[in-house]
Amino acid sequence: SSVTVNLATALADRGLSVGVLDADIYGHSVPRMLGSDAKPTQVESMIMPPQSHGVKFISIGQFTDGNTPVTWRGPMLHRALQQFLADVFWGDLDVLLLDLPPGTGDVAISIAQLIPGAEILVVTTPQQAAAEVAERAGAIALQTRQRILGVVENMSWMELPDGSRIEPFGSGGGAMVAERLTRAVGSTVELLGQVPLEQGLREGGDAGVPVVLSDPE
Repeated sequence: SSVTVNLATALADRGLSVGVLDADIYGHSVPRMLGSDAKPTQVESMIMPPQSHGVKFISIGQFTDGNTPVTWRGPMLHRALQQFLADVFWGDLDVLLLDLPPGTGDVAISIAQLIPGAEILVVTTPQQAAAEVAERAGAIALQTRQRILGVVENMSWMELPDGSRIEPFGSGGGAMVAERLTRAVGSTVELLGQVPLEQGLREGGDAGVPVVLSDPE
């Protein structure tokens, strides 16, 4: 979610028209991370998404009371995603980012059916156990024939006050995922970037001001 929200606001800051669809129905967090509790408005048969930091967004969290859990089975998830794509008036977007839950469950399958041209950005942490889960999520592209944009490694290291680094979650997970997906799909999948474990990133997510805006450097 932090990668999705920071990528979205960075693209919007460059002048692109950007939307975010919070497809993590059970673990929705996009409204919090974008710093807005604004509700969508209905105009005739269409849903108008609110904007925050120049990004249009929609989330099931905008339709629930407080922190009420969503307890739906697969068909309801599919229907919600269908509505978010078809009934939300996104306008003329340059980019629509979808924040998916981990793994290869109902949501990933539904998105592949509903937007077969969607491309996959795989997010992992350096830890091998997490990297294996991320690899499976990326390998769904073999069945859905989607293109993998690349891999981003989150929580890669932590910089100490003396300038040295520690790696609480190990190292190499992102590179491993990129290498294995390259072999699996038969074309180059790059490790696009590594995001350090930084207090400012977490604070920005909780405060609703993504770190790419509060501390662009």
